[in-house]
Amino acid sequence: MSPASITQLPVRRRAVFVSDVHLGAKHCHAEEFADFLQSLRCDRLYLVGDIVDLWWMAQRRAAWGSAQYRVVEALHALVRAGTELIYVPGNHDRSIRRFCGLVLPRMQVRRRAIHLTADGRRLLVTHGDDYDTVTQFGGMQEKFGDWLYERILTSNRLTNRVRRRFGLRYWSLADFLKRQSGAAERYISRFVQAGLGDASRRGLDGIVCGHIHRAALFERDGCVYANDGDWVESLTALAEDPDGSLRLLAHTGETLALLPARAPRLLPGALPHAA
Repeated sequence: MSPASITQLPVRRRAVFVSDVHLGAKHCHAEEFADFLQSLRCDRLYLVGDIVDLWWMAQRRAAWGSAQYRVVEALHALVRAGTELIYVPGNHDRSIRRFCGLVLPRMQVRRRAIHLTADGRRLLVTHGDDYDTVTQFGGMQEKFGDWLYERILTSNRLTNRVRRRFGLRYWSLADFLKRQSGAAERYISRFVQAGLGDASRRGLDGIVCGHIHRAALFERDGCVYANDGDWVESLTALAEDPDGSLRLLAHTGETLALLPARAPRLLPGALPHAA
């Protein structure tokens, strides 16, 4: 049998983090998210808020069809395969917070969680809307920003529809435009600093969050900042490998950023093993 004829098994992750799927909203990429979940093999899956967009569904006509049902089925399949689910509700699925503390077979609902990586790092897992008080502009400027963002997402969908016809890969117009905006970059910088500060005050090694629809993975002053992105713009997720390495994944499974596992700490007087 030739190597090409052997079906390659999916990589098994120790943990995977996803947020801001916004199921039920018009701009959710449910089809791509369902494909991602169906290819996923992991011990623990964190749903880091805004998985279902209850805001949109309460105010507008819900966008719910076969792709959304595929997402639900894929989650059920992961649980049946042994994956543990931890749901940390966000601001768009805030009403689910009334169930925080609920423990079901292979599923928990938590206001926030602490994830221990294989290499010993303790990471705060929270949606990120708690930091709105130090990041939002407020007033008419914020309302205009929401209106403009909705129009950008519509353009983003149309742009990628054309790109698919020409065989081009997914590209986030929304993320590109935000990176050109000084105000947007200042907002994101304040959010990052708020998240890192929160993790540091709690004596933790970093934070995993979502909320701002900007995927990122880096370390600053020894503290990890990991934003798993979203499924309306960036179509990304965060994954932990068996050795504790963290990687930002595209919806296709491609690694966009990698933070290697922390080197083992030597006990006082201990010598490193020879290579």
